[in-house]
Amino acid sequence: MKQLLIVLSIVTLFQINVSAQKQPAYYLVATSPVTIADAVSSVTTALQSSGFKVIGQYHPANSENLAVVCYTHPGLEKIALDFADRGALAAVLKVGFKKENNSVKISMINPMYLFYAYFVERVDVHEKELQTISERAKTAMKKVGSNFTPFGGELSKKELQKYHYKIMMPYFEDAEELKEFDSFEAGLKTIRENLNTGKGDTKKVYELIYANKKVAVFGVALLNAEEGEPKFLPIVGDENVAAMPYEIILQGKTASILPGKYRLAISWPNLSMGTFMKIMSTPGDIEDTMEKLTE
Repeated sequence: MKQLLIVLSIVTLFQINVSAQKQPAYYLVATSPVTIADAVSSVTTALQSSGFKVIGQYHPANSENLAVVCYTHPGLEKIALDFADRGALAAVLKVGFKKENNSVKISMINPMYLFYAYFVERVDVHEKELQTISERAKTAMKKVGSNFTPFGGELSKKELQKYHYKIMMPYFEDAEELKEFDSFEAGLKTIRENLNTGKGDTKKVYELIYANKKVAVFGVALLNAEEGEPKFLPIVGDENVAAMPYEIILQGKTASILPGKYRLAISWPNLSMGTFMKIMSTPGDIEDTMEKLTE
């Protein structure tokens, strides 16, 4: 009995430790004296040779000095689809690139930071598997650089699971529903057609379609000069470029997005209230743009 109590105490302490441990939002993997094109090529090769699938890339804000590579993993996709509340949004991980002078900063979003935020309480069901995928992603990126300096802010598992920027601000669960279609197929057709024509100054960066589950996720470049990335990225800080692109998800017949007051805040956890006030219109602008993709 005494031994059992000791074991239970150790397990409890371990769980408290994991919950309290801070997770950085991003890692600076390397600063390399290469072109962005060469850096993107190196990262793509490193990820693909490690079993990951590269599903899209683009230049945020239409800037040749910025780039993002989006990738996933079959194991992660399977886990993400096990979460009914927009879990598929966490199926896509991202690497960011920023050219400064004659070098390129290569950064990545910390997978566990994203998993704890988007899978919320049910993350415990798959936590060990998710930690393995996270370590594999970091190991793949070590083929590109070994810096791995944390930046962009940090939050604990518990803070991420209950994250909201300020009182009265939305949580992950408070998604904004854009439209309910007659069917999943009708929604998929509409969103694809609108992205293909660039409606609302948008561009499709990637798509993940799970027709058997009636789930689809699209990475959407928001390229309008007055309302999109060219406006808000310079204000909030393009060091966190691996936060982009923004996502729209179709589950069943309903298309939705994470509210900007959540999605932007968790991607820029060090955002001051003063800076947030400078992009007051951005969450609404993003919602308006995403709604156009459902019309």
